[in-house]
Amino acid sequence: MSSHDTLSKIPIRVETANASNFHGRRRLTQFLFIAIAIIIPVSGLLRIDLVAGAFVVLGYQVWWADFFLVFGLWMLLASGMVMLYSTVGTAFCGWVCPQNTLSEIANEWTYRLLGKRADMSVSGEKMKVADSKNRLLNWIVLGLILLAMSMLLALIPLLYFYPPEVIWSFMTFRDDERLASSLHYIYAIFVILILVDVSVIRHFWCRFMCVYRVWQHGFKTKQTLKIAYDDTRASQCEKCNYCSTACFIGLDPRNTDMYDSCINCGECIDACDQLQGKKGEAGLLSFERGASGKSSTLRNLASISLRMRWTLPFSTLGLGMFIWGLLTYDGYHLVVYRADQQFATMISNYRIAVSNKLYRATEATLRIEGLPENSYSIPEKVLRFDSAGRIDVNLHIKPIVPPGLHTFLVHVNTPDGWHDVFRVQHFVAKNVVPDTALK
Repeated sequence: MSSHDTLSKIPIRVETANASNFHGRRRLTQFLFIAIAIIIPVSGLLRIDLVAGAFVVLGYQVWWADFFLVFGLWMLLASGMVMLYSTVGTAFCGWVCPQNTLSEIANEWTYRLLGKRADMSVSGEKMKVADSKNRLLNWIVLGLILLAMSMLLALIPLLYFYPPEVIWSFMTFRDDERLASSLHYIYAIFVILILVDVSVIRHFWCRFMCVYRVWQHGFKTKQTLKIAYDDTRASQCEKCNYCSTACFIGLDPRNTDMYDSCINCGECIDACDQLQGKKGEAGLLSFERGASGKSSTLRNLASISLRMRWTLPFSTLGLGMFIWGLLTYDGYHLVVYRADQQFATMISNYRIAVSNKLYRATEATLRIEGLPENSYSIPEKVLRFDSAGRIDVNLHIKPIVPPGLHTFLVHVNTPDGWHDVFRVQHFVAKNVVPDTALK
């Protein structure tokens, strides 16, 4: 047996280069973000109470007056987002943004039902529907899918303003006194807006209308994550536009710069890897930070360190303010103000407003110190709360109080140990005749 025959019997296995799979990971991230957007209000982590004009976090009302909590959290988020933008650039748009997620899903169903060239947009180009799929049934199915998607997604904003059980009553057409009479109109407006968006606008918003993307570009540097093209192998992709076809934004990934509309989705990288992988080679596109070379890693670390030098103080300050806000959070609030409407008359009525910022039943006990028992009247001294809310009580000062400046204190106590005092100065003019002098 010759050596040639021997070599011909040796099995040969061709292995393709490892291809990336950004599409699968990105789609998982997108749906995970939508799930989180639903879980946040349903779990009670964050909701907005329109009646109280406050945020609801884990059953606690957070007012704008809770300065350290609100401003500290805002500083943490702002500094964190700046750090995120300057590091991974517009990856938020490609991997998280709901607008992009909805547009992609709408595009997939449109291509599946009307053909690969059936782009529905306001860019001015005429839609090219495949002859084999230009049937009324396909159009109806596409319309129903987009409408169903809009109706489901329009419920998410409502969850941030109403408890889940109220939204369930709305969905099942049950009567609920907590439902606003205008909720149906508000829901219809949300449905129409989302339907127009997923039907016509889609990625036109991402390319030309999104102010958020412009905001991100303000923090983009040469070390920010971007698509890199290996131009040393340009001969391998002559007359090939597979990566451009895979880009749903309509860009050429081989010619990107710092301020283009790329959203770092990685679809072009997947496309190039799949095509080159058939030849057992790696793709020509990849994610890269900064310039290529041996020292690129060191430059990336130095760039991140430089950005942290000015974002870290803001993050630390925000974290400190937020922690202080948690430690000093007050679940109740007491205020006393005059209730008389005419400024020319003597003040004889005060409004005692007690607010419960906790979504649980409790009671508050009022006590007046500094005034004789027979010199004032108050309807009730024990205020009972079924949940979070505010109760106003009228305090009437009788005209038997002698002229002069009288200081009295309004005490409020709750069973959980909370206690607050409000100091009031009550002035009685000399020309006011007490009741005792009239008798």
